[in-house]
Amino acid sequence: MFQLNVLQGIEHSISRNLKEDQSQVPEVHCSRERSRAAWKVIEEYLMPFLEREKYQLSSKCRLHPSNDIFRDQEENKIHVDINEWRCGYCKKIFRAEKYLDQHFDNRHLNLLNVSGSKCLADVCGALHCDLVMDTQSRKTKCNPAAAAKNRHLCEDLADSCFPINQGPQATRLHELFLRQFCDAHTCSGGRKPFSRGGRVRLHSVNTPVWVL
Repeated sequence: MFQLNVLQGIEHSISRNLKEDQSQVPEVHCSRERSRAAWKVIEEYLMPFLEREKYQLSSKCRLHPSNDIFRDQEENKIHVDINEWRCGYCKKIFRAEKYLDQHFDNRHLNLLNVSGSKCLADVCGALHCDLVMDTQSRKTKCNPAAAAKNRHLCEDLADSCFPINQGPQATRLHELFLRQFCDAHTCSGGRKPFSRGGRVRLHSVNTPVWVL
């Protein structure tokens, strides 16, 4: 009877510890794929202009790297070769990025900083993420209500990230952001996203090429 009670006590303790561990894993309601697309747009079509102006985004700006809950995980991806991806945390190797993503979700989800609203995917509409996502069809009928909503979000980003009362650099970047991202949110045509150009990479080399 004593041994039975001890075993039951051990089982209860193990079960309780497992439940506590599971409760410590954050629940994430944010698309990793769309967050990655948003960061790609920021890196290629906004960062070159920030670098040229030597402008530092405030952490209050939703486009700041600290407001992407996946940023640390994305920076711990090591693309060794075409079919070899390595986890920067535990050095485990995978043959495709999607498997590394699954590994992050299964093994390193506890490393995400989920405090506050930090889903970069939420600004995808403003940043035209669909244009850099391979799986998205670009021949969709324009929805005026969606275009107006995305334009409003885009203009809010311009105001919060580049306040015009912060000096000439912020004023220039505010204007640039409106032309680069916001003007294209219309169903009347004529304006295209990323009209001011950006930074692209040649397939054969890793050297950035400026197109401004």
